[in-house]
Amino acid sequence: MAKILLVEDNEMNRDMLSRRLVKRGHEVAIAVDGQEGVDMAASGKPEIILLDMSLPVMDGWTAAGHLKGDGATSAIPIIALTAHALAGDREKAMEAGCDDYDTKPVDLKRLLAKIEAFLPAS
Repeated sequence: MAKILLVEDNEMNRDMLSRRLVKRGHEVAIAVDGQEGVDMAASGKPEIILLDMSLPVMDGWTAAGHLKGDGATSAIPIIALTAHALAGDREKAMEAGCDDYDTKPVDLKRLLAKIEAFLPAS
């Protein structure tokens, strides 16, 4: 299973998603703002980052740019998580450096399929 960094400021979303991922065998580290997410990605080397786009301190758009601009973290796939499901948001997330995009509320089956698509075949 994967080592996942979940960057989410909403406690209810964070708790629900992390528990469901752990239940499926993933190891989950949690950051509560964009700057903490960038720092934890550099030190913790997750296999995948689930990145909320509306974050305090540093928003997800900026955090994605920092992560993709740093050689130490640029290869880590980022899945943007956002309640902003407006036209153009997917493109904006991809331009910011995200590798995929999913909307909230999270459809766990769909999100797990996206996570698995980024993991090396075992």
